[in-house]
Amino acid sequence: MKSLFEKWIALRWPLLLVGIMLTVGAVFLGHDLSFDRSIENMFAADDPLIESHKRFNRIFGGNEVIMGVYQDPELFNADGSGLDRVHEVRLQIEKLDGIREVLSLDRELTRDFVIDPDSDAGDQLKRLFAGYTHNDEGTIVALPIQLTPKDETEVDRAELIRKLRAIFAELPGGMVTGEPVMVVDGFQYVEEDGARLGWATSILLACVILLVFRSLRWMVIAIVVVQVTLQWTHAALALSGMQLSMVSSMLTAIVTVIGVATVVHYILRFRECRDAGQEPKEALASASQYLLAPVFWACATDAVGFSALLITNVGPVHDFGIMMAVGAILVLPAVLVFLPGLVLLGSPFAVDPAKPWGDEKLGNGLSRTVDSIVKRPVLISAIILAAFAISMWGGTRLKVESDFTKNFRDTTPIVQAYAFVEDRLGGAGVWDVAVPAPNHLTWEYIQEIRALENKLREEVPELEKVLSLADVISAMIESSDKKGLSFMPKFALMNIGMKSLRSQMPETLDSLYSEDEQNPDQYWFRIMLLSKERQDAETKKKAIDAVHRIVEEYHQKKLAAAEPDAKYENHPPIVSGFFVLLTHLIDSLIRDQWRSFGLAIVGIGLTMSLAFRSLKLALLALIPNILPILMVTGAFGLLGYHINMGAAMIAAVSMGLGVDASIHYIYGFQRSLAAGNAPSAALVEVQQSVGKAVIFATFALIAGFSILCVSDFVPTIYFGVLVGLTMLGALAGNLIILPLLIKLFVLGKDSA
Repeated sequence: MKSLFEKWIALRWPLLLVGIMLTVGAVFLGHDLSFDRSIENMFAADDPLIESHKRFNRIFGGNEVIMGVYQDPELFNADGSGLDRVHEVRLQIEKLDGIREVLSLDRELTRDFVIDPDSDAGDQLKRLFAGYTHNDEGTIVALPIQLTPKDETEVDRAELIRKLRAIFAELPGGMVTGEPVMVVDGFQYVEEDGARLGWATSILLACVILLVFRSLRWMVIAIVVVQVTLQWTHAALALSGMQLSMVSSMLTAIVTVIGVATVVHYILRFRECRDAGQEPKEALASASQYLLAPVFWACATDAVGFSALLITNVGPVHDFGIMMAVGAILVLPAVLVFLPGLVLLGSPFAVDPAKPWGDEKLGNGLSRTVDSIVKRPVLISAIILAAFAISMWGGTRLKVESDFTKNFRDTTPIVQAYAFVEDRLGGAGVWDVAVPAPNHLTWEYIQEIRALENKLREEVPELEKVLSLADVISAMIESSDKKGLSFMPKFALMNIGMKSLRSQMPETLDSLYSEDEQNPDQYWFRIMLLSKERQDAETKKKAIDAVHRIVEEYHQKKLAAAEPDAKYENHPPIVSGFFVLLTHLIDSLIRDQWRSFGLAIVGIGLTMSLAFRSLKLALLALIPNILPILMVTGAFGLLGYHINMGAAMIAAVSMGLGVDASIHYIYGFQRSLAAGNAPSAALVEVQQSVGKAVIFATFALIAGFSILCVSDFVPTIYFGVLVGLTMLGALAGNLIILPLLIKLFVLGKDSA
């Protein structure tokens, strides 16, 4: 077997050249890797929420609305100067590609009424649109901006929002808000975090390795292994046509964990071989002979564990499982291709890593840990079980974070905009109800809709605003009655009003009352809803459920009164909007996570059984990696933190963070036994050798992930903190729980 490693080392220069060429090609191919910024893809394709969302968009041409606001105390001045400014801003916005229409009061249909202080119709319109186009005091202008559906425009959403922000930045107190803005900002921060994590983490990790082992060579090796693996992974994903998504920033973290841990194991094993008097080539061959099997099985178990995410129905999570599996597998070839050349380049100059500071004290401390475990297994077991029981109770207290603004720091523009709008204007969470409508609107139908709206207002107090075309038509009819036009039939007045709306605001009318192109002669009526975005999950879901119930009751009542062949029968009402999607986003992400976590445990367990040739040892290796995940999750609940995107998949992802150390630990234990050591002596030896590598790798990685704490995207911060906590838990699990289990179930009385 040794000759194989000697041949591998002899080929180090061709391997290094091939590796460089592959990496250059990967960098070129990786530029084609695109980023999926669609929030809809964060749900399963057959999710009822997505089906309703797509149906609504098909009928009304989309429901993405951005709210642009600015301050103007003279908005309703009688000279019309305030509305003139609104008109100028509206025209400036509508010139942008990707804008469908802007709702405002500067139109000919409404302008003269709202600036006339003696107009009853003007007062009614101002009350009607308060919260949508202005605040109650008339000092803040709000412009609801409807975006062109993504499939009808080539304009990038991020670029469009940048231009809108530029327009409102020129206005007094101007800002933009709305779910599409939050989504774009979220994806932007995730992309920035991915880039930051890719290089800054590697640099921090390298600095820790340099500080501990005082070797520039091995610092460079750690950076190269991680960065090469990432570039190869990106190239593989680009070739396969996959896209990065909001959850893909974790990919860099996983590759970094596996790559750095592997390099640290090599550093310590190479150092031991050099201390034994071996030449650099021989030491590298000996270290590789010792480490190849555990490194291979570590990468294999990671790939198997991450592949468990393939059972999820959410596209980005499913693809992320593939990405992580590919990244885990590619760590090994990156090591095999680059390590011999980089280690022996210029050898023997500066080839040896220094002995870590405090190495002897650390070794003594690890030995004392084993002694304590051997002497007090019952007490230690009781403490671990008590901590586990408390954390499980904490797990029952976990809550989901549905306020999407909580995903951003308070200092970010989007949070400041939401705070201003919801404090001074009203709700900024936009969603809709759509119900079947007749081919021609009648006064009776308008009255039905107004009755439905009143019920929504009365029974769903979380709604800040309920508005539809029915309110506008009713206001027009009431104004006509006051003008002495009550002698005209209601349908005639409605026809006049609808023609005026059609001529001045055609896009707006189509977005309020429209025909379903896939079902000719099937018309739909839209009711717009506003709620506060900054609410807890229970309140939001309660409001959404209440709206569903009310519109379903309305629909069932219509069905009971309709003819057997009525159009209502096969067209249930729709409740949709980004407010609804974002409220259920975390639920969508975590829906299959515990199932995939269970499958990961099974897959990793079977893979380790093959590696160790022992089912018992595989089960023992699983426990110290499962317990920390459950404990960290439980602590989250005990401390009152909410589950956001950064925490949603930590259970499934974290299995790959600690299991590598368990594999190295048990492999070392088995080899020490095979070398003729007594079981207790073998446990002490592996605790010192593998234990040191695990400690150095863990603290290096925690230092590297600390860079995530500067992110503006809170889930990224949560992910960095949770990775650190989980890795600390895995460290304790592998240095305390795993030797305890080996003492109890493998050594037994022989170790006493």
